[in-house]
Amino acid sequence: MMLHDLSLFHFLYPWWLLALLPLWGLLIWLAYRRSRRSRWDAVIDPHLLPLLRLSQEASAHQAPSPWFWLASAWTLAVLALAGPSWQVNPVPMFKSPASIVLIMDLSPSMSAADLSPSRAVRARYGMDDLLTAIHGSRIGLIAFSDEAYIVAPLTDDANTLRHLLPALKPDIMPSAGDLLTPALIQAQNLLQGIPAQQEHIVVFTDGYSDQRSALQTAVRLKSQGIIVDVVGVGSPQGAPWHLSTSSWMTDSQGHPAIARLNEPLLQQLAQSGGGSYVRLEQLPLLFPQLLKPSTPWQTGQATQAQGSEANNGGIWLLPLIVGLVAFLARWGWL
Repeated sequence: MMLHDLSLFHFLYPWWLLALLPLWGLLIWLAYRRSRRSRWDAVIDPHLLPLLRLSQEASAHQAPSPWFWLASAWTLAVLALAGPSWQVNPVPMFKSPASIVLIMDLSPSMSAADLSPSRAVRARYGMDDLLTAIHGSRIGLIAFSDEAYIVAPLTDDANTLRHLLPALKPDIMPSAGDLLTPALIQAQNLLQGIPAQQEHIVVFTDGYSDQRSALQTAVRLKSQGIIVDVVGVGSPQGAPWHLSTSSWMTDSQGHPAIARLNEPLLQQLAQSGGGSYVRLEQLPLLFPQLLKPSTPWQTGQATQAQGSEANNGGIWLLPLIVGLVAFLARWGWL
């Protein structure tokens, strides 16, 4: 047991040990200075040196040197600050068993302002709320227009994804389009890398053009145990949209094109993927679906893991430090 404890010994804050360097330098300087004072035999005749030295009685009345005790107190204080540790305590860690990939539609129609200030901005707000609700899960992020792009692989650091959200705008995509199938395939690849009890894909979109292939992909994902949930962004009444800040989309007659939320299509996608469909304003209804186990026997299983935490043994040096400081104060050295 003792050998095991010694093998675990380390300092939690080893940089504090550098504070010993000034102490060692001071002690070396004092030792050198003392040796220089004691070498009177180099400048005084040997038969005169005994007569010039103080008597033993006078030396006995000299005050003791405080340097040894000051050095001891300094050393103990530095060791305590460095955090010596030789014991490890198990710490329970709770983790959600879910892996979730968020897919963000960045097609030009997401610039429509039927949801103020735009569909894309409101979708980002919804994703931010979702990241808070599923904190602790492994989460990835994909954006798509005519192609799919991995914004972030699976991670349990929700703050990293939250910092990436403000950059998700339709105008950052290199080309226009609304092909969902490549994004679903990319999400499947991310989820296959890290097994989980429950796997979800959550699509934030107002519609997609590759209807047949997207539905077939959702069915295939469902057969592999990956649930596809859909969040509808927009309104059935729709609103005009633009390719750039100064170029509005128009129909064949020159009128502003209206981007409407195609709810039947999105509901069909969610049904094909074995998931749920909600409008963006109903997003909190989706949170329980993302966090509950996919089968009853998984309830509570593998949600608790054991971590470890090193004990800081520096606290045991505090009584010695306090005792030394009191001793130095008693003799008037502080």
